[in-house]
Amino acid sequence: MENEQFDIDTLKQIRNKLDYIYYVAKSNYNDNPELMDTIENLAQVANMFTNIKIQELNGQVKTQSPQGYILPKLANAYSRMKEYENQKEDEFPTWKL
Repeated sequence: MENEQFDIDTLKQIRNKLDYIYYVAKSNYNDNPELMDTIENLAQVANMFTNIKIQELNGQVKTQSPQGYILPKLANAYSRMKEYENQKEDEFPTWKL
């Protein structure tokens, strides 16, 4: 492919690191469920992008509807971050002059 910015070996290394991140988050879920759930979902989203890119480079698109897989995972992580952000705003003390 012309001007390809990724190679398959590097993408496989990225995928392995994402699998590790996912495993650690899954294994330590009880330490901080909201955080670990968010990390799991983001690792799964990134992993899907990696898998799709590997398939493109191999000329074999096997995954059906990656968008349908990614959107709910991303929505979950996004809502967790919004919830966290709102929680932090509520904890901020009111100003008194």
